Amino acid sequence: MNKVALIGRLTKDPVLRTLSEGKSVTSFSMAVPNGYKKDEADFINCTIYGKLAELTVKYCGKGSLVGVTGRLHTRFYEKEGTRIYVTEVIVEEIRFLATKRKEEQPADRVEVAEDRFEIPADFTPNTTPV
Repeated sequence: MNKVALIGRLTKDPVLRTLSEGKSVTSFSMAVPNGYKKDEADFINCTIYGKLAELTVKYCGKGSLVGVTGRLHTRFYEKEGTRIYVTEVIVEEIRFLATKRKEEQPADRVEVAEDRFEIPADFTPNTTPV
């Protein structure tokens, strides 16, 4: 079983990108309290595809509180002859717990915790497995 559930705050504004096949994607880092020491957090990289990516960019910004569930995924790429490994959460579900709309002032918030969007179970991102 490969299942991850996290609640944390985005460390910067997510940016929407479009893959060559036309699918939307966004990646972001979440600051998740580690639970052992006050004021310490783990920084977790997350990637979202499709409509979820578009909604995340629309409703979330730096500091937004979100809950995500998904699966851990490790990929690698070559940089100057060295293999670089990246471990991230492929988000399958996201809850916007305390978010802000991009078109409003940063102090304005919108609660959309009841909105939930899921990626189909048979979806596989176009990445190289380890």
